[in-house]
Amino acid sequence: MTLVNPCSCEDRPTAQFLLSLLNEEPRLVTSRDRYSFCKGPIKELFGILTLFPHLRLRVKSEGPKLVPFFKATCVYFVLWLPSSSPSWFSALIKCLPIFCLWLFLLAHGFRFLLAHPSASLIFAGLVFSAVGDAFLIWQDSGYFEHGLLMFAVAHILYALAFGMRPLALRTGLVIGVLSGLCYALLYPRLSGAFTYLVGVYVTLISFMGWRAMAGLRLGGAAWRWTELAAGVGALLFILSDLTIALNKFCFPVPYSRALIMSTYYAAQMFIALSAVESREPVEDYRLSKAA
Repeated sequence: MTLVNPCSCEDRPTAQFLLSLLNEEPRLVTSRDRYSFCKGPIKELFGILTLFPHLRLRVKSEGPKLVPFFKATCVYFVLWLPSSSPSWFSALIKCLPIFCLWLFLLAHGFRFLLAHPSASLIFAGLVFSAVGDAFLIWQDSGYFEHGLLMFAVAHILYALAFGMRPLALRTGLVIGVLSGLCYALLYPRLSGAFTYLVGVYVTLISFMGWRAMAGLRLGGAAWRWTELAAGVGALLFILSDLTIALNKFCFPVPYSRALIMSTYYAAQMFIALSAVESREPVEDYRLSKAA
């Protein structure tokens, strides 16, 4: 009987990182067990965020609600089901962390979602993201475009949630130029419908990133931690999708799946967190739309 450390496996590039975040030493298991699923408090997961003094109270209040999300994420990386054998079970495991983010928002109550349209839009974006995740499980069977469409809708919903104020034209210009350069890199390797689909998708995710970054203010009395969460989430989402594009159309990216999924789950978590102190209650939201 051989004893193995579940966090030392070479084909689990992110498992060690995720499991080490839990406040418990990984236990030894027999070779019959595939991998250990560690349990324990996860307050260290937010350790880096507490470097910002404004975040400390929110870390304590929101952290416990995210425990199911972190555990579901660990399950995904520990199981690491092969992408070459798509199944409904694989789809469930992949979507499980997003389902947990649904519960995270619902834990704040239906009244909260109804009173804050921005939070409702982010919740809807998470629903479309989960459907997109399911489609991408069967991307080699011709469902990549379907997943692309679902995430395009999610980005529209996220952009609407982040709003159009402040406008921040300079931020938009910078993001637009960088997005144009990325599309120029991809364009020679695109063919058929992807030439247009990828162009539209790049435009939408760039617009979402612009609206998320536009409200970011790191100083002053108007500083809000949810704006930081939205900006970080948008940037991580762009990084995740850029890795997908490079790996699919340009060249193999080392550890692409680990990089894509770790940045993707983190992006969705930060975007969900940005809804906690929603930008506008329903009355202010209507006024802003009328302005």
